[in-house]
Amino acid sequence: MAHLPLTLVYRQSFIQDSLKASSETKIKIAEQCTGDISKAIDFIIRAFNNKKKILLCGNGGSAADAQHLATEFVIRLSPSIKRPGLPAIALTTDTSNLTAGANDLGYDNVFSRSLEALGNEGDALIGISTSGNSASVNNALMKAKELKMNTIGFLGKDGGKAKALCDVAIVVPSNDTQRIQEGHITIGHIIFQEVEQEMFG
Repeated sequence: MAHLPLTLVYRQSFIQDSLKASSETKIKIAEQCTGDISKAIDFIIRAFNNKKKILLCGNGGSAADAQHLATEFVIRLSPSIKRPGLPAIALTTDTSNLTAGANDLGYDNVFSRSLEALGNEGDALIGISTSGNSASVNNALMKAKELKMNTIGFLGKDGGKAKALCDVAIVVPSNDTQRIQEGHITIGHIIFQEVEQEMFG
């Protein structure tokens, strides 16, 4: 049997190690974050039952997660559950709004300004930040508190400054940005699927 080239051996090892690291992070989430995930489910169900909405924000990959998860609420997550659309807005999708805000008010204020316009008492904000130290997300969390909204953080590392700004801080127990982002989307799917199930299943 021929020996594999060293580059292929390395690549296979890298792939396997990455998948194992991702799995290990998710096991840690199950062990350490279940209670906070359950609290987030309660906040979101309460908001929807009270005819309120969910707003989401984040930067970079977390911006993509915000719009991905907002779409799961507006359209659906589980094909087997027939339900109406649920009101969720990603504050990351309007390029004219984002660029005008960054130009006129400074990028750190783009999400808090949109929240000022769109947020209402009883709504919920999901702020997504792998470090918990994103100024634009943290300013939005502070604005949400002013507006008497519930605040949920999808965070990582030690939770950063955002941890103290959240009613519920779900902190993925990892220092690896990739693993944290993978954890965030998994947590989002778990929360949103359970919300669908409890409200409409």
